[in-house]
Amino acid sequence: MPKVHANGIDIEYESFGRKTDPAVLLIMGFSAQMTMWPQAFCEGLAVKGFRVIRFDNRDIGLSTHLMHLGMPNMQELMAKLYTGQAAEAPYLLADMAADAAGLLDALDIESAHIVGASMGGMIAQEFAAKYPQKTKSLTSIMSTTGRRDLPQGKPEALAAITTPPASDAREDRIAAGMNVWKVIGSPGYPAGEAELRAVVEAAMDRAPYEPTGIARQMAAIVASPPRNDMLKTVRCPSMVLHGADDPLVPVEGGKDTAASIAGCELVIVPGMAHDFSNALVPVYLQHVGGFVSRVEGASKAA
Repeated sequence: MPKVHANGIDIEYESFGRKTDPAVLLIMGFSAQMTMWPQAFCEGLAVKGFRVIRFDNRDIGLSTHLMHLGMPNMQELMAKLYTGQAAEAPYLLADMAADAAGLLDALDIESAHIVGASMGGMIAQEFAAKYPQKTKSLTSIMSTTGRRDLPQGKPEALAAITTPPASDAREDRIAAGMNVWKVIGSPGYPAGEAELRAVVEAAMDRAPYEPTGIARQMAAIVASPPRNDMLKTVRCPSMVLHGADDPLVPVEGGKDTAASIAGCELVIVPGMAHDFSNALVPVYLQHVGGFVSRVEGASKAA
């Protein structure tokens, strides 16, 4: 897959569809590589007439890992937040949004439909607020504003994404990865054992395990300020898509995001949680594909 140099880092990306078609930029979530966006979803959007771009965020996959920034002290960071002190992190979500903007510039794309999931939804929110001229529309999936008083994820879900594997051994890493998706997976759109194992193994074989990068991404989430006021400035067409059964980012986070953006469409899907199972691809294509197609059609008609 190709790379570009943007915002001071190398960004690995992949493109689907024709370069002349309107662009959709997919921003993935915490600790997940771009390949977590199902290929069938990317290809389905391309069939609808879009150029679809997915990429590895900084500190994951085949993009630059900022090893020189070291391992953040998460206990100290959390303690400062709880006591109302300013929390510092190696970088913030705003820096990751700048990466995405730099990627579009490097690809000579003036504007795109910005779609983000989980942490990627947070980055997409930052992007839409700070780069309005580059944003045709915003879709925030299974994400939140970061408002401190919103309900937190269930303890078992938070534990699943933050507990490291029992060891660096391949089978321990596979077991830990599969456990994550079992805990946060969609009860109405379940993935079987074979699917889960294939997803985890593919990610593992694509890029080395690098826990400090994962920690730096978590620090960026924790240290970034709530986005409610920022979102009030967003004027592009916007949609929030959230699972009614999300144990990691409760649906209240999606509702708060939608309430913070004027005219935002809110779609809550029963049985959906916090994953990208094969069974969910038609749901994502229906809602995300339908939304960006409507926005694109309206802009051409104007």
